[in-house]
Amino acid sequence: MSSTFSLDPGADQLAVRDWLHGFAADVIRPAAAEWDEREETPWPIIQEAAKLGIYSLDFYAQQYFDPSGVGIPIAMEELFWGDAGIGLSIVGTTLAAVAVLANGTDEQIGTWTPQMFGTPDDVKVAAFCSSEPDAGSDVGALRTRAVYDEAKDEWVLNGTKTWATNGGIAAVHVVVASVDPDLGTRGHASFVVPPGTPGLRQGQKFKKHGIRASHTAEVVLDGVRVPGSCLLGGKEKLDERLARAREGVKRAGGRGNAAMATFEASRPAVGAQAIGIARAAYEVALDYAKTREQFGRPIIDNQGVAFQLADMKTRIDAARLLVWRASWMAVNNQPFTAAEGSMSKLYAGETAKFVTAQAMQILGGNGFTREYPVERMHRDSAIYSIFEGTSEIQRLVIARAISGMPIR
Repeated sequence: MSSTFSLDPGADQLAVRDWLHGFAADVIRPAAAEWDEREETPWPIIQEAAKLGIYSLDFYAQQYFDPSGVGIPIAMEELFWGDAGIGLSIVGTTLAAVAVLANGTDEQIGTWTPQMFGTPDDVKVAAFCSSEPDAGSDVGALRTRAVYDEAKDEWVLNGTKTWATNGGIAAVHVVVASVDPDLGTRGHASFVVPPGTPGLRQGQKFKKHGIRASHTAEVVLDGVRVPGSCLLGGKEKLDERLARAREGVKRAGGRGNAAMATFEASRPAVGAQAIGIARAAYEVALDYAKTREQFGRPIIDNQGVAFQLADMKTRIDAARLLVWRASWMAVNNQPFTAAEGSMSKLYAGETAKFVTAQAMQILGGNGFTREYPVERMHRDSAIYSIFEGTSEIQRLVIARAISGMPIR
């Protein structure tokens, strides 16, 4: 695989960017306010994305394996520039897909990932279920259990998951469960729960501050039985890993934790989503500042406003560079020795919150109303310092990486 890196995307990447930007501008943005108010999954827009080839395994695979490394960040930024809630409804399935790609066998990847997306005429979604009511940042506190029934070659899952994107409405759920509680996070494994499996049901659906067009709910697992083939990676591989863990031998790169392997691969993409939100708010604020007049001149003529916009643009570009670096490193198998993936997600998420808040300030009273989109963007940005690892957890990961110390 080529290790060539350029800050100037090639013709293929630019073509994808322009194509997605058109979809975001023409399809997503006009519908953003409606679906935010409805707080429902925008199935018609997901279907439109599927018909165009945007919501498909092939599309995301092409971007994921783009040798430049920036295919996924470009795609995420443009879709979330359109709207974060709808954007997350379109890309939320990819987290479950990444879980299968990170932990599954070739056969499992080929079997389950197509079922996560369905077809343009019958779209499906998938859910990745890791967090629990008492186990969010502290993944070691996970209580969902998976017990192997050797006689039937089945795994029995019991527990409750929370904060699951597409939880309960998904065709395929990927569930992280403990198979050996004594080993903490190293005793975790991931399981595919196929469509229609008895015992899995949706619990509480959350009414959220932002990203309201994206479905978030609890997933209750009550005696859920799945075939042995649904253990991602297979039982032989799991038994070997558990044996090493019991002997106190850590697997190279820390990939023994099924949930962390998924989050590690997805953090730069999440950072790119935050950049899309920030860029959208910045563009609204810049246009407003150039056209809004006070005291006989555009408000951008005032240094106080102009300097705010300068800081916003600088932080957006800096965040994008961090995301692109981490994405390039990942596609070229460069280790995140300084937690570069966490750096990108941390800075991009904090930037989205900063930029959207500044945009509201520049718009003044108008920014506080739903007549302008920045208040929605500000609400949407808040989650980016929380999900897939809070900003505090990202700082902890970075601090441990740069110090080599078990900082708590």
